[in-house]
Amino acid sequence: MIKTLVLGSAQWGWTVPKPEAFRLLDTWLGAGFREIDCATNYPINRRPADFRASEKILLEYTRAHGLRDLRITMKIGSLDNMRSPDINLSPSFILMMGEEYHRLFDGNLDCVMFHWDNRNSESDINASLEALCSLQKEAGIRPGLSGIAHPELYARANEIFQLQFDIQLKHNILQSDFERYQSLHTRSSSENAPLPQHTGRVEHRFFAYGINAGGIKLEERYEQGSTFLARGGQVEKASPVLEKIRAIQPGLNTAFVRPPLKTMNHIGLIYAGQHPGLNGLLLGVSSEIQLKQTLDFWRNLETFDYSDVYSALDKIARSYRAGAAGNL
Repeated sequence: MIKTLVLGSAQWGWTVPKPEAFRLLDTWLGAGFREIDCATNYPINRRPADFRASEKILLEYTRAHGLRDLRITMKIGSLDNMRSPDINLSPSFILMMGEEYHRLFDGNLDCVMFHWDNRNSESDINASLEALCSLQKEAGIRPGLSGIAHPELYARANEIFQLQFDIQLKHNILQSDFERYQSLHTRSSSENAPLPQHTGRVEHRFFAYGINAGGIKLEERYEQGSTFLARGGQVEKASPVLEKIRAIQPGLNTAFVRPPLKTMNHIGLIYAGQHPGLNGLLLGVSSEIQLKQTLDFWRNLETFDYSDVYSALDKIARSYRAGAAGNL
């Protein structure tokens, strides 16, 4: 399966200052990519003054360069960047934000995505999807979902509208929400055979975010201001998994003639990039150097066979998550 890479912007205006974000965009576009992900509440740094700062950086760049061929996803719903559960996905708000982002980004706007919807009312979700359907019909904007609390309610409500969603979900060595979205799957997670036609399901696209588990490092050494520490990462939680990865790393790096695994970024790219049910990856890189290194290793995945690495990582990840679930 060919995967789509998407440049994330969650740290722009926070741990990634505007000049560095511009360099990321220079490198990204220079490498031939056009997909970019943003959200109204980025960066989520609990500073009200920075609400919508990431999109302002992206807007400034697109206007300065006169860009017309980007494919931007804008996530809406969250009312602040304080990591609160407060959202607004009323039909009027959806239409208003869709129109605003279409005005701001024009033809560069590709997808409007619901963000962090924690509602459990199918009638409310139905009304929201009706508004999203209107945006698609009137402006050709793709519909999307990200971080949804009740995918099964969306699956039932969507039987009316038959929208084809871009769906973002967390997937990394410590945590994966892929199975939680089973009600929206159109293909088995273990094979690519289509489901029977009578199911009435449309085919959605699934994108992994958080592939580096919030910025954890294989060697467990963090500089002050690192993304992992800035986002409240807990070193002790990740240590058991990292120990197992380090234990199998030498064998995996000598098994075949291929570039070796050296960083957690490599691990994340393989674990998401080789997953048979995922269509794409969001890259939450924080520097131009990291982006270049990521794209270099991604080319390795297109050239060499890393399926044995994926299998070994999946075994470790499933064992860890099963243990974590048993301790709840």
